[in-house]
Amino acid sequence: MYKARILYLEDDLDLGETTLDMFLREGYFVKWVKGGLDGLKAIEDDVFDIVVADIMMPQLDGYSFLQTIREKGQQIPLIYLSARVLTEDIIKGFSIGADDYIRKPFSFDELVVRIERLLKNNIPHQSSEKETFSIGLYTFRRDTFELSWEVGKVILSPRLGEILFRFITSHDNILLRKKTLLDLWGDDSFFNGRSLDVFISKLRKQLSGDPNIKIITIRGVGYKLVVSQQ
Repeated sequence: MYKARILYLEDDLDLGETTLDMFLREGYFVKWVKGGLDGLKAIEDDVFDIVVADIMMPQLDGYSFLQTIREKGQQIPLIYLSARVLTEDIIKGFSIGADDYIRKPFSFDELVVRIERLLKNNIPHQSSEKETFSIGLYTFRRDTFELSWEVGKVILSPRLGEILFRFITSHDNILLRKKTLLDLWGDDSFFNGRSLDVFISKLRKQLSGDPNIKIITIRGVGYKLVVSQQ
């Protein structure tokens, strides 16, 4: 069975060696680098399925690393693995394009579950089923996560694209909060709930070019995508 190719960024040598060993025991291909600049070079030189990155690193921190690859159009899924767990740290990570955030100290088994779940839910799909959808003035391609409109386009992160797809294809365009958290994050903890809230805020901004599109919060249920008739 195919195992993911992981780019692992961690400057703590003891933690890095331990985690690398566990990754290899699980059968993953892993490239371990100790800083953000080396991470950028690795991205340019090789192909990876997912990035697992610390935030506090020399030369180029995890935030700057992610911002740089996102600005270059690289939408590879990324999980932050960090001891920085203040709300503002988490929000900053998601706002620049992270897909998940795990607090140190961490369970390796949980990390593996998060990696596999993220890859399962965020691989672009290729099938005979409909892959292009209209949302107001926008067009969304599920196979590439491309959101386009009359004057431009953007490639959504895999997780953001999956959330938009779930909105489009759900009954009455309602995204059930608990089900989404269980499907995409594996549990509906408060920490993961805040992560989902950040993604919803990002999606609102991405769709803000059409004033007829709203994402409203339904207390105790989740969210609803509303497209008003012009």
